[in-house]
Amino acid sequence: MLRTRSIRLLAATAATALALPVLAACGGEDDKNAVVVYNAQHKQLISAVAKEFTKKTGITVKLRNGSDLELANQLVAEGTASPADVFLTENSPAMALVDSKGLFQPLARTTLERIPAQYRPTDGDWTGFAGRSTVLVYNPSLISEDDLPTSLLDLAGPAWAGKVSFSPTGADFQAIVAAVLALKGEDATKAWLAGIKANGKTFQGNNVVLKSVNAGEVATGIIYHYYWDRDQEESGENSDNSKLYFFGDQDPGAFVSTSGAGVLANGDHLTDAEKFVDYLTSAEGQKIIADSYALEYTLNPEVPLGREVKPFAELDPPAVGVSELDSQKVVQLMQDAGLL
Repeated sequence: MLRTRSIRLLAATAATALALPVLAACGGEDDKNAVVVYNAQHKQLISAVAKEFTKKTGITVKLRNGSDLELANQLVAEGTASPADVFLTENSPAMALVDSKGLFQPLARTTLERIPAQYRPTDGDWTGFAGRSTVLVYNPSLISEDDLPTSLLDLAGPAWAGKVSFSPTGADFQAIVAAVLALKGEDATKAWLAGIKANGKTFQGNNVVLKSVNAGEVATGIIYHYYWDRDQEESGENSDNSKLYFFGDQDPGAFVSTSGAGVLANGDHLTDAEKFVDYLTSAEGQKIIADSYALEYTLNPEVPLGREVKPFAELDPPAVGVSELDSQKVVQLMQDAGLL
């Protein structure tokens, strides 16, 4: 995938320019009429959406940013006393956790029907709005594409000792483990975790995994697609020596993780919160996501991501119900495996 340095610089400049004025759109700390969003998605991305939503509707949005499970557990602890109106995540296991406690307000059918059924729960209490494909980033100077595995599960085999890396502490990797659990069951997941722990090098963060593969420290790394694609658009500094490998045949390694949005049933601003989530799934809201620095896949089929990213329609993900991803069980299994 070739890009000129000028295109990269323009993209990076545009992303920076977009970020600068956005935070002011999220409202002051004293604005009690604002929609309060517990946001575990990328702050810059959701700030951009919030800014345009406020311009369109006059409704102020206040972001409280954190990680998927941090905010999910906070919502569960706060229960009906939570100040949150909306919950947004990078990955769906945290949404499933909050949904299991009955804390969401069902969404309008018009909001839900914009998103394919695979990327929203059957109960209609929340919806996906963005996606990220699991990939294997690899260094061609260390391993050829012909020698890459046909399945993510193969990485647990002895042939892969010292050849794979990943970031176990993040919600991204834990969502991938949740997909393995849902697709293959507990025994197979335990065996896979034991194998990649024995074989793998662990790092703190997917960007560090990407840098390490690019620098030739390890042959392959398990990440989501957009880390590599984003670095390519911005500079290529941490990705030019590496390539992406997409698993197929609905393998767990082709899992598409879903970013979720839901309205808290006991929020103080239900109507405005519903409008904000509706905006996220609308063509206008999805276009902001598609045009952003993030390079995550849009889930409304009317608004393809485009850019120099593998088209969403060409992915071959496994069918995993977004409500089947069990974050609590995954944490337990990863702790038992010595990965957390």
